[in-house]
Amino acid sequence: MEYEPPQPMETDRVNPPQPQDPPRIQRLDKSVVNRIAAGEVIQRPVSAVKELVENSLDAGSTSINVSVKDGGLKLIQVSDDGHGILYEDLPILCERHTTSKLSSFEDLQSIKSMGFRGEALASMTYVAHVTVTTITSGQLHGYKVSYRDGVMEHEPRPCAAVKGTQIVIENLFYNMIARMKTLKNSADDYPKIVDLLSRFAIHHNNVSFFCKKHGATTADVHSVAMPSRLDAIRSVYGVSVARNMIKIEASDADLSNSVFDMDGFISDSNYSAKKTTMVLFINERLVECTALKRAIEIIYAATLPKASKPFIYMSITLPPEHVDVNVHPTKREVSLLNQEVIIERIQSTIEMKLRSLNEAGTYQEQPADSSPVSSVAANKVSPINTSTSGSQKIYAYKKVRTDLQDPSGRLHAYMQAKTLKNLESNHGLNSLRSSIRQRRNPKETADLTSVQELINEVERGCHSGLLDIVRNCTYVGMADDVFALLQHNTHLYIANVVNLSKELMYQLVLQRFGYFNAIQLSDPAPLQELITLALREEDPDTEENENDDFKVKIAEMNTKLLIQKAEMLDEYFGIHVDPQGNLSRLPVILDQHTPDMDRVPEFVLCLGNDVIWDDEKICFQTIAAALGNFYALHPPLLPNPSGDGLKFYNRGHQKENVSGGNDMVDDGVDNELLSEAENAWAQREWSIQHVLFPSMRLFFKPPTSMATNGTFVQVASLEKLYKVFERC
Repeated sequence: MEYEPPQPMETDRVNPPQPQDPPRIQRLDKSVVNRIAAGEVIQRPVSAVKELVENSLDAGSTSINVSVKDGGLKLIQVSDDGHGILYEDLPILCERHTTSKLSSFEDLQSIKSMGFRGEALASMTYVAHVTVTTITSGQLHGYKVSYRDGVMEHEPRPCAAVKGTQIVIENLFYNMIARMKTLKNSADDYPKIVDLLSRFAIHHNNVSFFCKKHGATTADVHSVAMPSRLDAIRSVYGVSVARNMIKIEASDADLSNSVFDMDGFISDSNYSAKKTTMVLFINERLVECTALKRAIEIIYAATLPKASKPFIYMSITLPPEHVDVNVHPTKREVSLLNQEVIIERIQSTIEMKLRSLNEAGTYQEQPADSSPVSSVAANKVSPINTSTSGSQKIYAYKKVRTDLQDPSGRLHAYMQAKTLKNLESNHGLNSLRSSIRQRRNPKETADLTSVQELINEVERGCHSGLLDIVRNCTYVGMADDVFALLQHNTHLYIANVVNLSKELMYQLVLQRFGYFNAIQLSDPAPLQELITLALREEDPDTEENENDDFKVKIAEMNTKLLIQKAEMLDEYFGIHVDPQGNLSRLPVILDQHTPDMDRVPEFVLCLGNDVIWDDEKICFQTIAAALGNFYALHPPLLPNPSGDGLKFYNRGHQKENVSGGNDMVDDGVDNELLSEAENAWAQREWSIQHVLFPSMRLFFKPPTSMATNGTFVQVASLEKLYKVFERC
């Protein structure tokens, strides 16, 4: 019997797939191409500002004004006093690849201007509304014209104008929804714009730069023409940065190797910052060079204590043909011929400079009587009157070692490379005290007997010994999250910063009673929600909270109470509660200090629960105490990332292992949360050094209780240390 293969059933038959034609290649519409290109050139509002400022500098401007609204998304206005734009050039001003900087590709090899491709203005017209107002020399009036998608919307209209050009960019990225959403969810671009203008201001020190938010009365960058770049650094970044700068120069003329000239300023060992600031100009262009920045950071980490993060300003000049400027859409980066050789040469020059400073570093000593303290305090340490005989011997254990140039100094700032005759001993402290006195509220305390009684109690309870320490101490640094190190004459103390700031704020509330400036909250905060949140934090429960209704009732009662007392709170303490029960304003107790807003719920609950409203004096005292606790310099709620708290920022997830259990898998560090914590802790330390202690020297009356409750503790004495080591 022959075998017959089974016949396929009807349902088993499969139709073979029909061949499909490959997708056709089509030419993109010109508007799509232009918008894609615009998104590469203008990546953020700061990119637009950079392009416009560079155009103003190319136009020979001596004054550039920038005004910004909503981080640049709503409005960017750049005005200059340059040579302007000819009427005949206005029709093609915003077309792609129209420029006055070059005519052939070979011109790129010798280009010296900052703009050259003719893409910036054109790109802006495809993603924003652009208006140009300009006037050239000799014209009786200027012209104003608007652009959209690279072309004029109307003929140029005559108008009144001042010398130069004004370009207004409105509604940036209005037609790029994804880009708009990305920028709205990120941090405001305005700080980036301020940083950009600050960098331009120190390099182009012969140009005045002005930058402010639209509608603001004060400028965030206001740099006038300066005779030198060091003066420009002082004007823009402050005296504390400029006085720690050292000149640096390097060059090479070997045609077979590298040809360049470099000059600039770098920070010395007294400069301290959380991150590196590098301002780099190559052939007058503001650019970035990661390799050079990293090389310099390595030198600082190996040479200076604590791996200091430097401040660097550097201007490098090379032959134009050795620089390729056309490697990045935003011109942020350039490519250099023999880049490795140039970086190595600059790195070795900086290393030699820093090592020479370290070798020259010496300790500066000063007798107790010549220190910037009162004569009474000095005589307590040394009975020798140095004013009558400068040749009398001062014993070593009687000498007070302090940093004369920076009385609010840092631990490593005691190393100096300057002689005494070049030091201005009291300049830093005196200027700081002067500025604080100018910021004091000149109004007198409200004429209320109860308030005056509270102030008198503070005066009577003042400890004279602690007052002398507070008035004449030198801030050394933070010993941990709570205690600060202080030097007073030949003694070293640790002081509880939280207790000190709490008492200082309490005393300032009484002194400024009835005359407070205001901190306006961006959004009014509902009191009831704040109090409910504080109650839940006091009694956290992972399961459903059965007492929620009870807490809501407490919150309602306290809210009604605070609404009833709103007029008094506003008039005497600057705490504004509206009739709807929203907190909208808080008082300014200490200038340049803002309380931790994460503690607002706790503060509002304290106002409702802890204030005794029936007795006037006790009422004012308890409100002042609540404000003092709220404004005190508590450690931030996020753990300190510099210690064991770094573990808090590690992201992880549970993963089942072979044995059936769960292991925690490390997903790395939550960089966003870590950055927020680092900023919070750095801001607190800055406030302690530059706001809290200078204010304490002027206003604080330490109560007697602080001598025994651990707020001040002496940890070392030079005289006792000498006795210990003499026995060894």
